[in-house]
Amino acid sequence: MDIKSKLDKLIEENIYEVNEEKLDPILIAKKYNDEYISLVAALFAYGNVKAILKFLNSLDLENLNSNGAYYRFQTKKDVEEFLYTLKKMKEKYSLNEIFLKGYEKTKNPIDGIREIIKTMYEINPYNSDGYQFLIGKIPPKKTKGVSPYKRWNMFLRWMVRDDSLDLGLWRGVEKSDLIIPLDTHTHKVSLKLGLLKRKTYDLQSAMELTEKLKEFDPKDPLKYDFALYRIGQMDIKI
Repeated sequence: MDIKSKLDKLIEENIYEVNEEKLDPILIAKKYNDEYISLVAALFAYGNVKAILKFLNSLDLENLNSNGAYYRFQTKKDVEEFLYTLKKMKEKYSLNEIFLKGYEKTKNPIDGIREIIKTMYEINPYNSDGYQFLIGKIPPKKTKGVSPYKRWNMFLRWMVRDDSLDLGLWRGVEKSDLIIPLDTHTHKVSLKLGLLKRKTYDLQSAMELTEKLKEFDPKDPLKYDFALYRIGQMDIKI
C-alpha cells in the first residue's frame, strides 16, 4: 500500500476524531465557533495538550479577559496585552477581512498572516520576548531559515477548511492555497515517509511538503495534515 492510500485509510478510520480522550486545542475553537477565540486557542497551542486546555479554560474567552493567567513563556502582562490587542481589533475588524487584504494580492497565505501580525503591532505596540514568541515576528519575504508559522497555519486550516474537524468560518480563501502547519513531529514523520527531503525545519520545508501533498489532493492538500500529526503524536506505525 502506498503512502497516499495509508493516509486515506487513517482518515477513513476517523483519525480526525477529537474528544475528551483524544484531546486537541481545536476543542476550544469548536466550543465557541468564533475566529478571535480560535486564534487565542491556536497561538497558545504549544506544549502539553492538557496544560494548553487547562490554561485556555482559565481565561474569560468570551470577553477576551486574562483573569490574571500566565502560560509558559508568557507572563501575566503578556497574556493581558495579547487579549487586549485582540479585543481592540475585534471592535473594528474581522480577522478574515484583515487576512484578505494581504492574501488577495498574491494568494499566498503568509501575506495574509503578515497583515494580521502587522495590524496587531499597530494597534498595540507592546512587545516582549514572550509576546513575540506568541504572535511571531512580521514574516519576511524569504522562506528558507524562517519560522514555519505552524500555529498561524493551523489557525488558517481551522478557519478555511470545513469538515468534521475544521470550522470553515472564513470566506474568500482557497483550501488549495493553505500551507501545512508544520511542527517537529510532522517534519520527522514526513522525512521518514519520504514525503519531504529537506531536513531543515523551516517555512521552505512546510511549503515543499504542501506541494507534495497536492499530488495526493490538489484542491485540499491539508486534509492529510491531521493524519500526519497524529502519526507523530500517537506513534502510529505506518
